[in-house]
Amino acid sequence: MQSLTNSWIVKYQLAATIFIIIALTKVTCFYFNFSTFRPENATHLILSKNSKIYLDAIQVTPDIRGIISDYSGRAFYNKPYTLWSKEKNQIASFNTTFVLNISPQTTPNGEGLAFILTSDTNVPENSEGQWLGIVNATSNGTSQAGIVAVEFDTRKSFSEDGPDNHVGININSINSIQQFSLTNTRVNLSSGQHVRFRIQYFNDRISVFGAMENATEESMETLLVSPPLNLSSYLEEVVYVGFSASTSNYTQLNCVRSWEFSGVNIGNDDDKSLLWLYITVPALIVIIIIGGMVIFFLCWKRKRYAESPEDAYPRIEDQIQHSSMAPKKFKLREITKATGGFILQNKLGQGGFGTVYKGILDNKEVAVKRVSKNSRQGKQEFVAEVTTIGSLHHRNLVKLTGWCYENRELLLVYEFMPKGSLDKYLFGDKNYGFGNDDNDLEEGYSLTLNWETRHSVIHGVAQALDYLHNGCEKRVLHRDIKASNIMLDSDYNAKLGDFGLARTIQQRNETHHSTKEIAGTPGYMAPETFLTGRATVETDVYAFGVLVLEVVCGKRPGKVHAQDDYKNSIVYWVWDLYGKGNVVGAVDERLKKEEIKEEEVECVLVLGLACCHPNPHQRPSMRTVLQVLNGEATPPEVPMERPAFMWPAMPPSFKEAEDSSLIQGTLTPFTEITGR
Repeated sequence: MQSLTNSWIVKYQLAATIFIIIALTKVTCFYFNFSTFRPENATHLILSKNSKIYLDAIQVTPDIRGIISDYSGRAFYNKPYTLWSKEKNQIASFNTTFVLNISPQTTPNGEGLAFILTSDTNVPENSEGQWLGIVNATSNGTSQAGIVAVEFDTRKSFSEDGPDNHVGININSINSIQQFSLTNTRVNLSSGQHVRFRIQYFNDRISVFGAMENATEESMETLLVSPPLNLSSYLEEVVYVGFSASTSNYTQLNCVRSWEFSGVNIGNDDDKSLLWLYITVPALIVIIIIGGMVIFFLCWKRKRYAESPEDAYPRIEDQIQHSSMAPKKFKLREITKATGGFILQNKLGQGGFGTVYKGILDNKEVAVKRVSKNSRQGKQEFVAEVTTIGSLHHRNLVKLTGWCYENRELLLVYEFMPKGSLDKYLFGDKNYGFGNDDNDLEEGYSLTLNWETRHSVIHGVAQALDYLHNGCEKRVLHRDIKASNIMLDSDYNAKLGDFGLARTIQQRNETHHSTKEIAGTPGYMAPETFLTGRATVETDVYAFGVLVLEVVCGKRPGKVHAQDDYKNSIVYWVWDLYGKGNVVGAVDERLKKEEIKEEEVECVLVLGLACCHPNPHQRPSMRTVLQVLNGEATPPEVPMERPAFMWPAMPPSFKEAEDSSLIQGTLTPFTEITGR
């Protein structure tokens, strides 16, 4: 603890020293923030002739009567920024975050938008098209341009240009000194959706980070880091910060939705008075003394807290250690070393209630899930995962090999799944789950699983669920069956994972698990769940049925049609085709007709619909599902029209009494729906 205190003191002294140096060099903060853009904000901006504020955004290239071709435009903050000082031999640093919305109006789209620093706010003549409003044919590549830009290019306009949708750093030219393709990232510039970017200039390097706007700050990807660039070699001491954009015959709307800028502004005031020094230095000394006292108090409090038996998650060790299902416990230092200190390069994906990293542990590749400290149910789901599947062994279950709880870190260690999660093959998602073979990165977007593999995946998941429902000493309800929780090994064998929501039923004759929170993923949740607050084998079967439909159809469980809602469900869509006698028409168009057997496909689709029956009593058990998939039984009869959901449900019509696990009774109240 003494070494920890000393470390804090050293860090504090270093920070205080840096703070004094900065204060004595007389710098100020250059800051502004537009959370949205209103017409009255125009007084704080310099807008080119055709650029304007419209619909809560800066439209850098205009939307004038629908004619937006062959335009270029610029928009700047109206106050100049002192970027560097020759007299003081200093250069500033800055951070800026903004949200862009680029909406293509033609195919292909064009041309792009850039964040720029320049001393000239005028739009260069003839800078439309490929020039992005940055330069023109005359100034391109010359020092007279006097501009540094981070381009967000949406079209390959010339041979030296990068691919559609890339980020680049440009100096006095439209040709990037460094660029990065966004093809294999979650960032899609020209999706018509809001995209958040952060640009940082520090230690002579420009770093660019990005994410779709609904993503968290932690999930922003590092898109580009420049080589050392001393901007004073290219720009005047005082510059304006802003945006430029252009269109050609190919058009798009280039909008800035919000913009925040924070930077060190190096003062050029020649006032020789030392009055500011007499005021600043004593104030800093007082702040440092008070700050030191606060640091010592916090260290003392932390030491007492560390020695206290109280924990961030009380009794978590007891809950796990007393479970006969608990796997091996690892030391935090072992897992930290295995993942390289949880470095970004080892990150496989993010979802559920944590981030997953690749690691090497005991000379084996593993996937480590690091539970988010901000997870509202992190502890509960962590304990559920360890105690539920710790000792379960089945070839179609992702094996949990260990766990760790130390220094308030909740860590789960799984076997590594080289092919990642099923959803990336069905939908091209970047959520790789517990595995990601680097050689498979491109394959994950281009490979279409053939029918034989899809059938094998469905069969594997069915075997896993049958084992959980009927093969364990204690029946296990998974409660979150979906494509992103299905992992694929090197031979594309399916394994069911993510047991964070799973619950065990202690006695074999128990029928359900009641909860105050309705947990699961919208689109996969059985209709009765919202009324009863109960998880049953039938609710697992319903989710399995939705999974069957999406594997065969290659569509997500919701938003099947882009233009109309149609109750927003794959179940309604397939059932409608079944009623019209064309259920095979739901098959994924990417599947080759010669490789599928229509009778087999129809059998699987009808089985999926049977699992999604609104009446839980009419859903087949997983034992029956396996018999159908093995060709040992025909699928249950399904009505031509999807029956209306009614509660209480009608009694069983074909299953034996012991197969039915849903008991009609009073409704269990719940508080909220937890989506996954």
